[in-house]
Amino acid sequence: MSNIYGEWLKAQREAAGLTQQELATAAVMTRSHIAHIEAGRRTPSKEDARRLDRALNTGDVLSSFLPDDDTAVAGYFEAALQLEQQATMIREFALSFIPGILQTGRYARAVLSTSFPPVGEAECDRLVVTRLERAKILEDPVTPVVWALLDEAVLRRVVGGPEVMAEQLRHIVKLVESGRVRVHVLPFGLGVHPLMQSMLTLLNFEDQPPVAYSEGIQVGKIHDSPAMVDRLEGTYDLALGDAMPLKESLTLMRATAKDYEHRE
Repeated sequence: MSNIYGEWLKAQREAAGLTQQELATAAVMTRSHIAHIEAGRRTPSKEDARRLDRALNTGDVLSSFLPDDDTAVAGYFEAALQLEQQATMIREFALSFIPGILQTGRYARAVLSTSFPPVGEAECDRLVVTRLERAKILEDPVTPVVWALLDEAVLRRVVGGPEVMAEQLRHIVKLVESGRVRVHVLPFGLGVHPLMQSMLTLLNFEDQPPVAYSEGIQVGKIHDSPAMVDRLEGTYDLALGDAMPLKESLTLMRATAKDYEHRE
């Protein structure tokens, strides 16, 4: 997004004599999300913009002049996308596919091309761009902290062909080697594990309670009940305890990528 919007928001906040935290409290948002909007790294939702207008007494300026948003995601994922952008820590479990924020363009296109009903090339392009835009949160060297727990099936199921798989795994290896993300693999040899029912994302924030997001076929659900989130976090921790250590997981991903390269 153009940073004109973020700079104007910052100017209005400072003119009102508010800190980012004070504005966040008044607008029922997180301080980190305010900071991202002001820096031009995030676009507020329409509801966020309306709350900012009310908190700053700016009429409907912030809600009327939102930057163009070409974000294309499934309807059930929209709320989760907003939370993902605000999170300070993201823990992913993937059962079938590489998590969205870790996907390469070619891998994402291969995944999205399997949707039903089929999407046209232009719509597929929009979906791929959105997925790659989500990955830009990794451009910040520290926040959010990202952990990914991958079922070994994610590495073995060929998506887009051997060349695409090799590129995808090399991309993840590079992120792990840089220290930007941690990845652990749940090996086939483990057998049944407690996360086999669906994918799961755990989201932690600077100044609001954690939430969880689970997803199945054409459906996604945000869990914000403290008891349910605590239960899902415990399930994730249990599975993580059975996963391969970081170094061994990295070795497996390198070897698997090399194997795909030899198949090309």
